[in-house]
Amino acid sequence: MNRLKEKYLKEVVPSLQEKYNYKSSMEIPKLEKIVINMGVGDATTNSKLLEAAVADLTKIAGQKPVVTRAKKSIAGFKIREGQAIGCKVTLRGDNMYNFMDKLISIALPGVRDFRGVSNKAFDGRGNYTMGIKEQLIFQEIDYDDVVKVRGMDIVFVTTAKSNEESYDLLNGLGIPFRK
Repeated sequence: MNRLKEKYLKEVVPSLQEKYNYKSSMEIPKLEKIVINMGVGDATTNSKLLEAAVADLTKIAGQKPVVTRAKKSIAGFKIREGQAIGCKVTLRGDNMYNFMDKLISIALPGVRDFRGVSNKAFDGRGNYTMGIKEQLIFQEIDYDDVVKVRGMDIVFVTTAKSNEESYDLLNGLGIPFRK
C-alpha cells in the first residue's frame, strides 16, 4: 500500500472528521485525481517539440499523456482549429499517490529558494492548481536529453466542498504551503 494513501487513511481522515464533524464517512473529502497539463504553444511550427513534451510527461507521470488540440482558430497565435498544442495526463488511484509522493518529497524540496507553494490557488470548489516553471525538478528527466525547458500545471481535484476543507486535506497529505 502506498505511503501517502496510508497517511490519508490513518491521520488525515480522523483529523478532518474531528474538525468538520461529518455525519458519514462518505462526506470526508478525498483526492479524486491529479491532472498534469503541459502547453506546447510552439508545436505549431515544430512538431518535434510536442513529441519531446509527450516523452517528458510520460517519464514524469509514469503513463502516456493525451495530446490536446485547439478548440478554435486564433489568428493572433497562428493556431488553427484541431492543431496539436499540448499534452495532459490524468492520474488516479496508486499512480496518483505515487506521483504526489514523488512531488512533495523529492521534486519540490529540490527547487532552489523554495519557500512553499501558494495557498491562494484554490478555485472555490475544493480544487487546487499549482504551476511548475521547469520539468527539470523531476529526477526522471535527464538534463542532456531536454529539448526545451517547459513548465506545467498540476491540478489536484478533490471531493471537498470548500477551499478550507481542500486546504486541510492537501496540507494533511503533506503539500508544503507557504506560511
